[in-house]
Amino acid sequence: MAEDLAIATGSKEEQYRALLPQIKGLVEGEPDLIANLANIAGALKEQFNWLWIGFYLVKNDELVLGPFQGPVACTRIRKGKGVCGSSWAQAQTLIVPDVEKFPGHIACSSLSRSEIVVPLIRNNEVVGVLDADSIDLDTFDETDQVYLEKIVNMVEW
Repeated sequence: MAEDLAIATGSKEEQYRALLPQIKGLVEGEPDLIANLANIAGALKEQFNWLWIGFYLVKNDELVLGPFQGPVACTRIRKGKGVCGSSWAQAQTLIVPDVEKFPGHIACSSLSRSEIVVPLIRNNEVVGVLDADSIDLDTFDETDQVYLEKIVNMVEW
């Protein structure tokens, strides 16, 4: 696939529906994990213009920063800490409408106001998380959850 992304307009769901086949085209047949995660982060950032979008990968009992788009980020996160570490520990997607109200929130950027974290699960084990942050409150909802979960399931490990 060409490295150009067709930016969709319309509802959030319409934007995701237009983006899914493009992401599939980017990752299909590409065996390199880091390349695929980088392109997914780039496509999501370009489409939705969130503050931050990227991946943390489980390495030696920590989440370690992987490919991302946005301002510099926390490099390591422990299991159960912050939204990312909590998503990892619970092995479930977490939607946080207001990060200031999340107990133990890790403020990698003071601009972040809401967040969604989707675990990447392979063989019943969390191997990483997809993290998205917005400068606005209550940005993420069940639509984001459904489509971001579909997107992380496109990645071959």
